[in-house]
Amino acid sequence: MNIVFSRDSQVRGMDNTVANTEKYFGQFCSLLAAYTRKTARLRNKADQLVKQLIDFANSENPELRATMRGFAEDLAKVQDYRQAQVERLETKVVNPLKLYGAQIKQTRAEIKKFKRVQNREIKQLEKLEKLRQKSPWDRQMISQAETRVQRAAMDSSRTTLQLEETVDAFQRQKLKDLQTFFSNFVTIEMVFHAKALEVYSSAFQTLEKYDLERDLQDFRAKMQGVYGHYNTQPLANTNPSPSVLQSLASQSTIRSPGKEGEESEDDSMEEAPVEDLRALGQRPNARELPTTVRRT
Repeated sequence: MNIVFSRDSQVRGMDNTVANTEKYFGQFCSLLAAYTRKTARLRNKADQLVKQLIDFANSENPELRATMRGFAEDLAKVQDYRQAQVERLETKVVNPLKLYGAQIKQTRAEIKKFKRVQNREIKQLEKLEKLRQKSPWDRQMISQAETRVQRAAMDSSRTTLQLEETVDAFQRQKLKDLQTFFSNFVTIEMVFHAKALEVYSSAFQTLEKYDLERDLQDFRAKMQGVYGHYNTQPLANTNPSPSVLQSLASQSTIRSPGKEGEESEDDSMEEAPVEDLRALGQRPNARELPTTVRRT
């Protein structure tokens, strides 16, 4: 009987390991999905800013127009990198976490299988003890009960060994996957920020080179109705660059800035309880991460 209790304690430890994984991996999944949605919303807002910068530039003098257009082009490039960041987070971090529920469900099924075998062993032991108390002289019945107990113990021992191997493999895979998920997350973030820093440096240089005095002279000349040697006509090339056109083409997916409730809806995502992987694995209609891809 002591062996049975020892096995029961062992299985409880295995069950706790799986339950702990289910709990925290589910929370990681929900939080990283929300992080990805927030990043996509930031990308959309930046696209709106690019559009406004282009509209503003077209209404200004040539010097400021060229500066704002160059600045908008750099911001559009950053949003291209942010789009890649969103797609990679979904593919390499969020989606694998969402699919982890199936593996947890399978491991739980193995634990339940062992518990059924263990319960049969316990019942056979209880029957043997009752028989020894009620009919200690009936050696034939006692011998048959002892045989049944031995068979149940062998089944339980074999199932325990299989379960140990299953849970050990599960733990090894969990640790490896955890390392992979967050290594991918950090790599994606580093690549984005490295590329964004390079483009932001270019944007800073563009703004630094802006000749305010020249623009101010153009403005004063217009106000006085006297045009000097500065060219106040529109620039020859007034079309945005391909990178800006690509960014503006994505505006069809951006929410209207005047709609009320947009921010409150976004904030409500942070307050929503985290999902667990058990729910993701069992409900065919479980809530999916909203699609954030905007460019084709």
